[in-house]
Amino acid sequence: MSKQVVSLNRVVIRFAGDSGDGMQLTGDRFTSDTAGLGNDLSTLPDFPAEIRAPAGTIGGVSAFQLAFADHDITTPGDAPNVLVAMNPAALKANLKDLPRGADIIVNTDEFTKRNLEKVGYAANPIEDGTLEPYNVHAIALTSQTVEALKGFDLTKKEAERSKNMYALGLLSWLYSRPAEGTRAFLERKFASKPTILAANLAAFEAGWSFGETTEAFSVQYEVSPAPLPAGTYRNITGNPALAYGLIAASQRSGLPLFLGSYPITPASDILHELAKNHRFGIMTFQAEDEIAGIGSAIGAAYGGALAVTTTSGPGVALKSEAIGLAVSLELPLIIVDVQRGGPSTGLPTKTEQSDLLQAMFGRNGESPVPVIAPQSPSDCFHAAIEAARIAVTYRTPVFLLSDGYLANGSEPWLVPTVDDLPVIDPGFATGPNDVTADGTEVFKPYKRDPETLARPWAVPGTKGLEHRIGGLEKADGTGAISYDPENHDLMVRLRQAKVDAIADSIPGLWVDDPTGDAEVLVLGWGSTYGPIGAACEITRRTGVKVAQAHLRHLNPFPSDTGDVLRRYRRVLVPEMNLGQLSMLLRAKYLVDVQGINQVRGMPFKSTELVAAITAAVSSLQGGHLPAGDLHATNA
Repeated sequence: MSKQVVSLNRVVIRFAGDSGDGMQLTGDRFTSDTAGLGNDLSTLPDFPAEIRAPAGTIGGVSAFQLAFADHDITTPGDAPNVLVAMNPAALKANLKDLPRGADIIVNTDEFTKRNLEKVGYAANPIEDGTLEPYNVHAIALTSQTVEALKGFDLTKKEAERSKNMYALGLLSWLYSRPAEGTRAFLERKFASKPTILAANLAAFEAGWSFGETTEAFSVQYEVSPAPLPAGTYRNITGNPALAYGLIAASQRSGLPLFLGSYPITPASDILHELAKNHRFGIMTFQAEDEIAGIGSAIGAAYGGALAVTTTSGPGVALKSEAIGLAVSLELPLIIVDVQRGGPSTGLPTKTEQSDLLQAMFGRNGESPVPVIAPQSPSDCFHAAIEAARIAVTYRTPVFLLSDGYLANGSEPWLVPTVDDLPVIDPGFATGPNDVTADGTEVFKPYKRDPETLARPWAVPGTKGLEHRIGGLEKADGTGAISYDPENHDLMVRLRQAKVDAIADSIPGLWVDDPTGDAEVLVLGWGSTYGPIGAACEITRRTGVKVAQAHLRHLNPFPSDTGDVLRRYRRVLVPEMNLGQLSMLLRAKYLVDVQGINQVRGMPFKSTELVAAITAAVSSLQGGHLPAGDLHATNA
């Protein structure tokens, strides 16, 4: 059947169902095929924290949202154009996010009385007018999948498991996605299970054929490839990108990479990815707890490795004393914190930016560490290399603050040329570095580089470079244990000055101010980059002048940060916390920045930020803006 093909410039799709319905796999496959077609894209996986959440309940809903376009995009979209709801719980959990006129593809087989009662539906929403504002496509996805697989040696329950492939086939046809990638994926995944392979392929083909032949869909859609700079691209999520950045830093520094880690959501995939790549000389150690993870990493750093430990907020709390030890030892160490909702166990699978102050100050004593944050999934690669550069050059632990949104979200990544990546020189000590009054050559483990204030890095076993390590205060130069008050004051100030000196090696704060005369600056950090950029673009199209800047280096700040802030009459700082960066900026620069804060476990919507920006500009033109910080939903 030939159907009209309609061109679109952007589509946002959300797949939703039980955590056992394969929605993450379905979304991943649709994303991979979309990336192969050349669209720009951004994704937002959303899944429950419980391993076996109750089936058919709101708490057990797993969803995957994908935005793809024929132009550059930076967010997975504020609201879906299309919702695929595999059961009543998926419909109820996501219906509030749909705009009027959105398409809903609903699996009618699951709308039984029992399933409806589980989520509080007194009547079937497909029949009682609840879905009247939407374009509803009521399809018996489960039974049609079973019918398509009736010739296979499968039980009914086994056949029903392929309904996600049926849905994927239907959506792939509807949006003109290539099928070859999914076929190849299934052939790899189920190569040892020919019956399961054949069933999934048949379900996928049946869904595709249903779209072609049914009268339920009168048109097919297409989204053209986006114009991207020439090069080799792949779709990538934040955790693998960060892992590849660590591998690249190892190769560019000539240092063996060691990861000491205890698995924790949402950071575990970094451990998984690095464990696959031992061919690059990588050593991975899955420790028995968080303290053992960082302890092993500190030992590896002492031994001359590029040492890394990965965790999330609860793990940082457990590692805090050992991080202080690394500060005292002045050894290179990368601490990756993939932030999640808290406090305590909190929201393990949801995103947040609430560990900034923990990274800055969450240790006893004066123990400063550099802090940097990537701004997108692909930028996790470059942020990891920058963290390694700082750690090795300045002989210091470095915090790398990713978050759940970046870790699990994906986007196209222009694979860099290795020769274009920075070279990192470990500059190991090879011999004596000082002379005593009687002319004897000696090695002083805490004699500092005059520019970076870094101490020498001496690999154990190097003759003549023996020195003491440990958590007790060191004497300046010699590294001997010292309780001298003046020496302690000096060492505390030197460690702080070393971190401050990093500002000399980082670029100034780049500001996107197209007209050059905006009065409002929106300043962000981390994963707020995408929503802020989208909001500024939308706002500018209405004629409102607004500037945007984004911080990668959070300690120290770029040296011109204060000057930039003072150029604007109003500075807005969106954060997925209650105002932690705002607090730091106010304290350091005495600028009355205004926070836009939300802690819902989900990224900002660009429309929320548009409202806040518009209100700020209006207030400068005589309108009213509430005093204090703004809650995102009230902005």
